[in-house]
Amino acid sequence: MTRTEFVLTDEVAEAFPETQIRLVVADGLRVGPDWAHVGAAIQSLENRLAGLQWQPVTEENDEIASWHAAYRRFGANPRRLRPSVDALCRRLAKSGRLPRVSPPVDAYNLVSVMYGIPAGAFDLAHLDAPVHIRRSRPGDRFVPLGEPDSVEEPAPHEVVYAAGDRVLTRCWNHRDCDSTKLTEETTGAVFILERVSATAVPDDRMQQAQQALAGLVGPHADLVSFATIDVTRPVVRLAPVP
Repeated sequence: MTRTEFVLTDEVAEAFPETQIRLVVADGLRVGPDWAHVGAAIQSLENRLAGLQWQPVTEENDEIASWHAAYRRFGANPRRLRPSVDALCRRLAKSGRLPRVSPPVDAYNLVSVMYGIPAGAFDLAHLDAPVHIRRSRPGDRFVPLGEPDSVEEPAPHEVVYAAGDRVLTRCWNHRDCDSTKLTEETTGAVFILERVSATAVPDDRMQQAQQALAGLVGPHADLVSFATIDVTRPVVRLAPVP
């Protein structure tokens, strides 16, 4: 039996036909303090930023502008509910530092700002139903990350990741839910990289980001595998661990 599947629904594919979602699936993941290479890579990027050798993308760049346009199309204000990569790049530009959360989260945040694309992850042990990338609907429930006692209902027509009526992300990638966050107990994770515009982020750049993330995560997992979701391949089934 497969563990779960990811489905890009017709309603989202038709509205955003250049959507591409790259998955990096890590099994036998070891979330510990010994991810020194991730810390070193983040420090190197911060040093380049401080030395004016590199700058994160802004809403003036196509990478962020494409997401702002997508948010407006489903009725969200992208300056109030910012796409994750936008919020992260703004924070980095202001403080000069990426937030340190945990090694695997730090890894996908690093790839996000390096390539200018939203990134996230779900703990596979807490995905108990197929995950649909769809429009929000009445009865959906969202428990925000870090607020396990709060319950929100997404606004109408938001693009969300959802397992049944449990919303895993609001406004596509603006905020994650609490239940699928990566923790020290996580042993299996699916990492997610996204685009809505092939002009802003071509296929080869998406592939490079996927490989870069795998390179950061791979040394701490027994098995790393890949998948790609788009309008031509709207359903991906995650195979069980051998």
